[in-house]
Amino acid sequence: MSLVFSAITPHSPFLIPSIGKENLERLKETEKAFKKLEGDLYSSKVETIIIFSPHGNIQPNSFSMNLSPEFTTNFEDFGDLTTKINFSCDIGLAHRIRERMETRAPLQMMSESSLDYGSGVPLYLLTKNLPNIKIIPIYYSGLDIEAHFKFGQLLKREFMVNKERIAVIASGDLSHKLSKDAPAGYSPKAKKFDKKIIEFLSKNKVDDILNMKSSIISEVSECGLKSIAMLLGVLSDIKYEPELLSYEAPFGVGYLTMNFKL
Repeated sequence: MSLVFSAITPHSPFLIPSIGKENLERLKETEKAFKKLEGDLYSSKVETIIIFSPHGNIQPNSFSMNLSPEFTTNFEDFGDLTTKINFSCDIGLAHRIRERMETRAPLQMMSESSLDYGSGVPLYLLTKNLPNIKIIPIYYSGLDIEAHFKFGQLLKREFMVNKERIAVIASGDLSHKLSKDAPAGYSPKAKKFDKKIIEFLSKNKVDDILNMKSSIISEVSECGLKSIAMLLGVLSDIKYEPELLSYEAPFGVGYLTMNFKL
């Protein structure tokens, strides 16, 4: 199998120095965790990064895969018109994934050269020393958590026969309701939700994550659980060691960084 790296990362635009500025000081632990992941990713000699993002072309009943030949990070919505990195798509692997999924799972193709920030933030921070890296952005759907886990399992089958060295990154934030000044308001259930997710991931309790009540998931306003479910599907039946690198919530949003050591 060619899977050489896997991780969960947050995607706060404040992690981009030109955007975060003084706010970056409040994300020290997350910044430190990204530097650790960056070193591990570089050491893995990765050739292609598959990134799961919640902020691209989200369809209610199908997953989406971006097949643009070239990509550019775009942070213009956050006032940064200059911070850009270019990437190439792994077209060959993307087409093999499309062929495998054709009769097995709903997968829609798209071509958008401008990367959403859910993909752009982690890739900007992790690939500074990987100038020739190829990527494939995949966006989750409106389907349930279990469907995302099964989709990840189908992806794994393609990775197992692939010769290139692949990294899979699940981009997403946990609850957006952790404090009274949080962007989505406050929920007393938010802290418990984030704590449970971290506990389940750390103890490999995959079924507990897949069986979480949809009402609680909706209540806490998260954007990372489906990305995580896809990653767990990719990792199913693979021996790995969860490594919690950081968790903090200075702005009322839960930022989790976790490495899954293979």
